[in-house]
Amino acid sequence: MSGLRSPSTPRSDAPSPRQKFDSELLRAYMKKLLQTTLQNATWPEPRERDRVKGWMKEIGERVKERMIEIQPRGFKYIVMTQINENLGQGGRADMVCHWEDSDAVAQEMYANNSIICICVAFAVRTI
Repeated sequence: MSGLRSPSTPRSDAPSPRQKFDSELLRAYMKKLLQTTLQNATWPEPRERDRVKGWMKEIGERVKERMIEIQPRGFKYIVMTQINENLGQGGRADMVCHWEDSDAVAQEMYANNSIICICVAFAVRTI
């Protein structure tokens, strides 16, 4: 069987590009999740504040689950959810990070007349 050979594989010294996390896909999910979860939410009376903890836990868990669906391997995930009473106050936040090209962050905010919710999700490359 002389003359029959597998085609040669091109070789490159350049490392293969790292897979990036699709933060736009996650951001769209987060926007819909916050709207559907909190659209009828009102700031609770002091004796009912556990409802706020429940909303934050549910949102955080669901965002994390969606991140794992989008990219099940190669990243560590961090989700921060904060809900405050909306008293018409202003707010400002900033974030500074040292990123690899494949790391990502997605953030989304939801507000109604009673509450303000901010959700920030980080996908940090592990390998």
